[in-house]
Amino acid sequence: MIDRTGLAEFLRRRRESLQPEDVGLPRGQRRRTNGLRREEAAALCHMSTDYYARLERERGPQPSEQMIASIAQGLHLSLDERDHLFRLAGQNPPTRGPAGDHISPGLLRVFDRLGDTPAEIVTELGETLRQTAFGVALTGDTTRYTGPSRSIGYRWFTDPATRALYAPEDHAFLSRMFTSGLRGIATMRGPGSRAAHFVELLLAESGEFRTLWGEHEVGIRPQETKRFVHPELGGLELTCQRLVDPDQSHSLLVYTAIPGSESHDKLQLLAAVGAGITASER
Repeated sequence: MIDRTGLAEFLRRRRESLQPEDVGLPRGQRRRTNGLRREEAAALCHMSTDYYARLERERGPQPSEQMIASIAQGLHLSLDERDHLFRLAGQNPPTRGPAGDHISPGLLRVFDRLGDTPAEIVTELGETLRQTAFGVALTGDTTRYTGPSRSIGYRWFTDPATRALYAPEDHAFLSRMFTSGLRGIATMRGPGSRAAHFVELLLAESGEFRTLWGEHEVGIRPQETKRFVHPELGGLELTCQRLVDPDQSHSLLVYTAIPGSESHDKLQLLAAVGAGITASER
């Protein structure tokens, strides 16, 4: 059963404890609100201000599990806080583990400060959870995929558009790397895991994957330098730095270019070019 009073008080206290700079928002002038405004919190939670305000006023319908998860992520809750929020709303908390999509507050705080560079947060299966605007300009909106296609390793063998984003001379290595990586995760997570399910799908759908899977290669690591092929800017050589959250098996990937290089100059153009490239055009 929903605890409307407890839910309202918890949401209000969490909202008031967050400052705009904590979530990547400008503070602005004439701010008198203690913490975030309701409209700011609602935007972070991907809901209307009216819906969010009714929850804080102990009104409105019981929020769905999807809505609670969105609130937990928008308010940068820890896993313990997320689970508490679910129980206040009369729902069972999601199972914890590597399959979860809830991003830790610490990782989000770092991500929120990377507005001027391509960056993304991904799961261990290469499913994009968050992208900066520069990240979308570089590779398109990779958060839009659903089902197995959320995983770049799955798309690599099933979607030619994914390969078009990377230099052709790297394709053979990337095929081996994605196969090796999926083998390692499937072995670690075991039968019945999502990784094992992806293996079954790819063995049925991709001859290339079946051949590489038969090689039993393990331990092939991503290269530090990634070569992208942008539809407007052409080739870019970017260095990828990875920050790992071991509890959630999520990684923050940040892409930078060597100062003074051609790729660095192209990176400066990404914001302008990306504004005219929508996901539907990729």
